[in-house]
Amino acid sequence: MPLTPPGRGGGSSSALPKRRATRQVFFIESICDDPDIIEANIMEVKLSSPDYEDCDKEEALDDFLKRIECYKTTYVCLDEEKDRHLSYIKIFNVGSRYLVNRVQDHIQSRIVYYLMNIHVTPRSIYLSRHGESELNLLGRIGGDSGLSLQGKKYASVMADFIRNQAIKDLKVWTSHMKRTIQTAEALGVAYEQWKALNEIDAGVCEEMTYEEIQENYPEEFAMRDQDKYRYRYPKGESYEDLVHRLEPVIMELERQENVLVICHQAVMRCLLAYFLDKTADELPYLKCPLHTVLKLTPVAYGCKVESFYLNIKAVNTHRERPANVDVTRRPEEALRTVPEHF
Repeated sequence: MPLTPPGRGGGSSSALPKRRATRQVFFIESICDDPDIIEANIMEVKLSSPDYEDCDKEEALDDFLKRIECYKTTYVCLDEEKDRHLSYIKIFNVGSRYLVNRVQDHIQSRIVYYLMNIHVTPRSIYLSRHGESELNLLGRIGGDSGLSLQGKKYASVMADFIRNQAIKDLKVWTSHMKRTIQTAEALGVAYEQWKALNEIDAGVCEEMTYEEIQENYPEEFAMRDQDKYRYRYPKGESYEDLVHRLEPVIMELERQENVLVICHQAVMRCLLAYFLDKTADELPYLKCPLHTVLKLTPVAYGCKVESFYLNIKAVNTHRERPANVDVTRRPEEALRTVPEHF
């Protein structure tokens, strides 16, 4: 994926080894000399690191303080005069101040923007697909249909669930599609619509069932199974395209505190893959069932995930990875993992 999760830690000073600058080298230096931040970082981050697994808390604390003292005797900071020819960003006390020098290209500017917008404030991101839609019932992909009766029930139950969570300053985001907007309306609060959160565009296959795709475009169906991440629907999008489309959403999620994102199956997979550091091969097969809320809480060295099924029945829209992906496979073999629908 084009963006990967940042280290949620911080505290001690660090930098890449110094060498002659090229357009491909960009230095990132984090300096922390605030004792309160250092102490909080040690207690919340370092003691839970793999370095101190199964280690006594007091011994771990003492060891890391010794590490800091060792850093002080050997570490050399980037120098504003001597290193003025280098491209770098210096981050002071976990974002209280920044120093940026010689940003030379688009990638470097994106790195700077990203680093200047992430934060370590405790927060949670809630992810949910829309309620079951009328096209979900028919096993048809894409489209812009409204909610089914069960989908409307879910919207109401999810609204109660979110209210009972008593989330501080919660922001709600939807796509521009009816089914996410109708789901958000039940909350009775303001929400923001993002076109970037729209479901993956299936092109000529929009509103078709898997059976119809196999019948009309058997080669396309097989090619998608061969490389689901990179395959692009004719006149549509691939998961790879969708990941790039979602970059602004991910950037903004990193800036925000508590957010509820009401989205779609492919979109939710991309967001999950980012926060859980999944590969491009894993991403298109992540399970994101209907009528389930996922609570993601970024923590040191990962992301805590809590799943809440809200007990409103819905059709299964998850198609497992097929074993046979050959273009010459029989139709029944191609359709073996297609979920049941009406």
